[in-house]
Amino acid sequence: MRHTDLDILISGGTLLAMSEQMNIIENCLIGIKDGVIVSIQTKNGQVSSGNSPKEIIDASGCVIMPGLINTHTHLPMVAFRGKADDLPLMEWLHNHIFPLEARFVNKTMVYESAMMAMAEMMLSGTTTFCDAYFFEASIAEAAQACGMRAVAAQGFADFATPDNPKYEKMMAAADRFVNCWKSYAPMITPAFFCHSPYTCSSSTLVNVKKAAREAGILYLTHLLEQRDEIEIIEKRYGKQPVRHLYDLGVLDENTVAVHCNWLTKEDMKILADTGVGVSHNPESSMKLAAGVAPVAEMLERKINVGLGTDGAASNNDLDMFREMDSAAKIHKVMSLNPTVMSAPEVLQMATSGGAKLLKLDHLIGSIEVGKRADIILIDMNQPHLSPVYNYYSHLVYAARGADVKTSIIDGKIVMKDRKLLTIDLPKTMDAVNQIAKQIAAQ
Repeated sequence: MRHTDLDILISGGTLLAMSEQMNIIENCLIGIKDGVIVSIQTKNGQVSSGNSPKEIIDASGCVIMPGLINTHTHLPMVAFRGKADDLPLMEWLHNHIFPLEARFVNKTMVYESAMMAMAEMMLSGTTTFCDAYFFEASIAEAAQACGMRAVAAQGFADFATPDNPKYEKMMAAADRFVNCWKSYAPMITPAFFCHSPYTCSSSTLVNVKKAAREAGILYLTHLLEQRDEIEIIEKRYGKQPVRHLYDLGVLDENTVAVHCNWLTKEDMKILADTGVGVSHNPESSMKLAAGVAPVAEMLERKINVGLGTDGAASNNDLDMFREMDSAAKIHKVMSLNPTVMSAPEVLQMATSGGAKLLKLDHLIGSIEVGKRADIILIDMNQPHLSPVYNYYSHLVYAARGADVKTSIIDGKIVMKDRKLLTIDLPKTMDAVNQIAKQIAAQ
């Protein structure tokens, strides 16, 4: 394809493709047309100005890589960032977060807070997220407005929620949600999210999974985030949580279990045998002292693991570079083995592994011809990123979200030279700060 046929040409820089071959290409040219990567080659000389695409991005001094994929978020919780820190999980959740949500969560709060969370993610290199919250349609609308790729999961629990004051109406609302948004794939992909085995009855877990199978969508749930869940489920059902879900028939290759901090070897065998994937959220679990997932062993058992931040109320940021650093280091110290969770492995979890977990790996997660152009550029001309001996190590252990210079989603530039192009950031921050004043005044 001629350069004149391209929408965007990325010129120069070092490409970390994150493909199966883990290719690294120095001084590359990447052609993008209609949102698709159409060419990848080595640059020879300068691009002729008389044979130019619509836009040329000079990537000199940058690492070019796939956009990061945040596999578990509750985006509107940025409005509660720092509101109830340094507390045990159950106290934090039941005595602070649930009451705050019951009082302050509405469509406007969800939309504005989600928009600010997306600004934070774009500025730190995340191009795709998987969210579960109330008024999920408002989150999908915000993602559509600013051009982010999203898996938006309608939530379920066995109690009235801010968006569904009558529990019995939740399924009808979820059906409407799927019917509304399924045509917007692959930018917006609907999913279902059962909060947890201890907040959802057996019938809810089974009925929601049945509906997810009929709709052909992902089914997600928090699982074994904290140790107390084992006792709760054993007392209620006479078995441990993973066995409980297995016996209900809700575990399969389209199920994503979030956290999984207290898995036994039997649990991991069940997840591996049924094809369940796992979203690993180390910083949230560290902050809540909830536990550490046995990720290295899960990977050995060929369980697909993606990386997520969880909500900003329990993290307290959405920076996937920080999450990668924590994911690599926490498992080294827990195992007393510095070789586990290598930098390339962790970077795969944040890119191609996350895409596979969300069933989007045919579209995104690596930079290859034919895939959608979800691409970020990291400015390596920084004191903390010099000199460079190993790009993977630098990105996991030294880089931070603020080093991301440009973000491209589906072939559209959404952030360039640290400036957001699809979000009015001052307006969005002001809206969320007004919401925060109401929360602070309670």
